[in-house]
Amino acid sequence: MKEVTVVIPNYKGEAYLRPCVESLLAGTGLEMDVIIVDNGSRDGCVEEVRRLYPQVECVCMDQNYGFCKAVNIGIRKAETPYVFLLNNDTLVCKGAVEAMLASVKKDRRIFSVEAKMIQYQDRTKIDSAGTFYNAFGWAYARGKDRPADQYRKRGPVFSACAGAAMYRREVFEEIGLFDEEHFAYLEDVDVGYRARIAGYRNVYEPMARIIHVGSAASGSRHNEFKVRLSARNNLYLIYKNMPVLQILLNLPFLLAGFLIKYLFFLKKGLGAIYLKGLMEAPKLMKKKKKVLYQKGHLKNYLKIQMELWINIFRFFS
Repeated sequence: MKEVTVVIPNYKGEAYLRPCVESLLAGTGLEMDVIIVDNGSRDGCVEEVRRLYPQVECVCMDQNYGFCKAVNIGIRKAETPYVFLLNNDTLVCKGAVEAMLASVKKDRRIFSVEAKMIQYQDRTKIDSAGTFYNAFGWAYARGKDRPADQYRKRGPVFSACAGAAMYRREVFEEIGLFDEEHFAYLEDVDVGYRARIAGYRNVYEPMARIIHVGSAASGSRHNEFKVRLSARNNLYLIYKNMPVLQILLNLPFLLAGFLIKYLFFLKKGLGAIYLKGLMEAPKLMKKKKKVLYQKGHLKNYLKIQMELWINIFRFFS
């Protein structure tokens, strides 16, 4: 019986998609379903995969609807207990899928497992060893640019980077799928946050190694598209997941965090774009998707709050 469906969102993946699928199939001994959801690419990469790997299901959309809609289509089509979301600009190391599956099955309260992501350009360095979020409103990849032979211990993280993460599918039925208002960026923090509120856990699994190019679709680590959407989505994420009292509690930290981010992007010539993104957030807030506070989740909110403060110190350590 198949336990895993791999969902690969794709957009203009001519340079990456075929090697990604090759590495996945060659490095995995499990029987699994593989679904590629293409966001209107016109570069022939999907047709190439169809020809070489007819066992891979391909869903092609007429235009770019964003990461969230693409993975949601794949999750809805999945019939297995677990779904492995995988960026098209990745290479899957041998045994990675098996390691993630074993990790997520250790505890029914585990919602997601993030792989150990290694930089494609310099494979001696970490791309991400777990996703963290703090009271400044900063989401960050633990271990970014540090030696890849570090971070060998499995452990809890705030959320999993959806570029290489395995999810327990049934939890989506309780907390909802990826929020398509995000389009892209911070959607994985949002869904991980919602899972945490509901009492689930997210973990990092170092035995699952994934090589990651990073920003293949957007073009660079800092660009206008990414900065604008990340700013907008971050403000929306806070509004959506924090009760009003928690927002007020964190307000001094959040104001400081947004100011520091603005000054950072101002220095890079992107200050106006960052502010534009923040000003677009209220449009999303009108969608009425705020997570309603429940008394039964109070202990979960307290755990999250402590972690938001602790993650400030982790960021600077």
